[in-house]
Amino acid sequence: MVKNGRGDFKGLRRNVRFKVVIGEQMYAIEVPEDLLRDSAEFHARLDRDMDRGWRMGREFVARPDRLQRCQIVADKLLTSITQGNQASAMLMAAYIALRMPGAVGVDIDDAGEMQNTELLYA
Repeated sequence: MVKNGRGDFKGLRRNVRFKVVIGEQMYAIEVPEDLLRDSAEFHARLDRDMDRGWRMGREFVARPDRLQRCQIVADKLLTSITQGNQASAMLMAAYIALRMPGAVGVDIDDAGEMQNTELLYA
């Protein structure tokens, strides 16, 4: 807990700003701290789906590692942004931020090659 300006202890909300680069476009997704906390069940479902393997471009990956999982989720993030689905975009950004501590964003390959998507660090 943090002491707020009134002198009492209440949880102050702190958002995570997650940077998304798609080609020449840059987006900043504000992920509320409570979403980071409350999205565990949704993120666990994503992990269970990926546990069965995933097609990444032309290649099927039987057991995606942590980086590959974030690349898969970044592809979902790309879809969320292009479809204007802000709620989904925040959930996908939260997944990457939680699974890859220190990552401040992602540079998404928009040519269909998930393996070329790169995480961004400060």
